[in-house]
Amino acid sequence: MTAGPPRTQLRVGRLVKAHGLKGALKLELYTDDPDGRFVPGAVFTLQVPESSPWHGKTVTVREFRWMNSHPVVFFEDIEDRESADSIVRAILWIDQDVSGAVVEEDAWYDHQLVGLEVIRDGVRVGRIIRVDHLPAQDLLIVAPDAGDSEILVPFVAAIVPEVNPLAGHIVVTPPPGLFEELPAEPDEASASADETEANSEG
Repeated sequence: MTAGPPRTQLRVGRLVKAHGLKGALKLELYTDDPDGRFVPGAVFTLQVPESSPWHGKTVTVREFRWMNSHPVVFFEDIEDRESADSIVRAILWIDQDVSGAVVEEDAWYDHQLVGLEVIRDGVRVGRIIRVDHLPAQDLLIVAPDAGDSEILVPFVAAIVPEVNPLAGHIVVTPPPGLFEELPAEPDEASASADETEANSEG
């Protein structure tokens, strides 16, 4: 599952590591159509730290191929391993025409997610107020109906099995403790009681 930034961009991949000595980079794919996305001439916006020399720049695909079942990409002006190493861990975004565009399965824009109700076991428990994009995964930031603290929900299928913008909600199956505090373990509770009793006797 992925979420793109507002307006017209879609996240399609992350550069994992340099491959070989000629500037190739291994890809982690966030798209169901890599051969269609990574065509020669395709231009990607880079998500990198502000301290990176690539901040604010774009890259253009020179070649895309599969090597031992791994997707590998070559970019223009990146022709050696040193240059490739300097761009590792960058996340690739591509412009997408929202009107009339076919959105990839399990991919949504932020504006489609923000405002959706969060349903757990058939009951509303909160509302999505924003989406945070982290290198490892996206997080849905939920304002809970009960409590003041925001809840950070990993945007993965195991926790968010259903996204239905038309119905105005998502369904969550969170692990214990994500939406509520876990009760004390029996051993911890008895230990605490024993300690209290010992203190009162002393």
